[in-house]
Amino acid sequence: MDKGSTYEVKDMGLVTQGKNNLELAELHMGALLEVRERFAREKPLKGVRVGLALHVTKETAILVRTLKAGGADVAITGCNPLSTQDDVAAALAEEGVKVWAYKGENTEDYYRYIENVIAFKPQITIDDGCDLVSEIHKKHAHLIPDIICGCEETTTGIIRLKAMEKDNALKYPMIAVNDNKTKHLVDNYYGTGQSTIDGITRATNLLWAGKTVVVNGYGSCGRGVAQKAEGMGANVVITEVDNFRALQAAYDGFRVMPMNQAARIGDVFCSVTGNKHVISFEHMKLMKHGAMMANSGHFDNEIELSTLGEKAESRRNVRPFMEEYVLDGKKLFVLGEGRLVNLAAAEGHPSEVMSTSFCGQALSCEYGVKNKGKMEAKVLQLPTEIDDQIAGLQLKAMGISVDSLTAEQNDYLNSWEEGT
Repeated sequence: MDKGSTYEVKDMGLVTQGKNNLELAELHMGALLEVRERFAREKPLKGVRVGLALHVTKETAILVRTLKAGGADVAITGCNPLSTQDDVAAALAEEGVKVWAYKGENTEDYYRYIENVIAFKPQITIDDGCDLVSEIHKKHAHLIPDIICGCEETTTGIIRLKAMEKDNALKYPMIAVNDNKTKHLVDNYYGTGQSTIDGITRATNLLWAGKTVVVNGYGSCGRGVAQKAEGMGANVVITEVDNFRALQAAYDGFRVMPMNQAARIGDVFCSVTGNKHVISFEHMKLMKHGAMMANSGHFDNEIELSTLGEKAESRRNVRPFMEEYVLDGKKLFVLGEGRLVNLAAAEGHPSEVMSTSFCGQALSCEYGVKNKGKMEAKVLQLPTEIDDQIAGLQLKAMGISVDSLTAEQNDYLNSWEEGT
């Protein structure tokens, strides 16, 4: 481990590779680069301390550069023990960013690094999963009066934040970046779909064609995984607890059934719900020999691994990010330690995907500063016009133009008198 006064990373010898990856990421993040250019001119975050608990990837590094261009002082740590790209962490440290992260963090280091970011006394928090926000509220409430706002990127984090709001425990405004339409479309649907299939493939070298793939949850992320698995030739089964989503899955052509039925027929299981023990030990006892389990929700508790570890007759690593458990004489496989398989076993979302998501993060920070003191301590939605701006930035980056309303059309949409 290499350490300095403002960083702790695995290997500073990886700086050159990290810089190469940042250069490649920027080639595909034109929307965020346009935000960065404007931030560099206008300095909307001048003097603001921004603390991040995000996946430390090449794409996140471009967000960090954008915030710094806007005048912010930035400190960052990871939000998942297996999602850091060590070469990127080294490159950020070499650029003078306050960074504490490495791939494979133990629990002690994970929370020690979050404490380092908290000690930085951030005025804006950017979170992926709500751990940073949660630790501030539980252990450092004295910092809250100086916090302008926070931004949360994941479905799991929003679930936690809404629970805090319901309990009157949330004490500063949180902007739900995850709820942007652009985030649901590009990141959750297209990004999670592609990167999850990528992670499972890298971990297993699986042939998808002909396999029965059980997707637990049919929100935006589950829809993406189901679509991509079907595209690879898999037979897809959906499990759901929400009637509308189950109906949507059925109309999309997928089989829908309870998990205790799906558990008996699945070859590959992937949970994407943001909930706990979606794949339970009881389900595992029903699975067939050779079944594989992966998770693409934020926390590793979507799969009941603790009980599996206690009850299994044996456990071993058979290849990177693929563990074999023997249960009642049959082999079951867990990928990426049950953590986010797209980041544990692969590289997460493509750069184009994160460009739109991180436009949301950067513009949320700017919105928070502009509206300092005016926002309630609730989970807030970014204004629709900013979300539309993000979509426009991405269209521009793709070289796509759209039509504009004529004056007559605009008048028509804003009137009620003209009919048949």
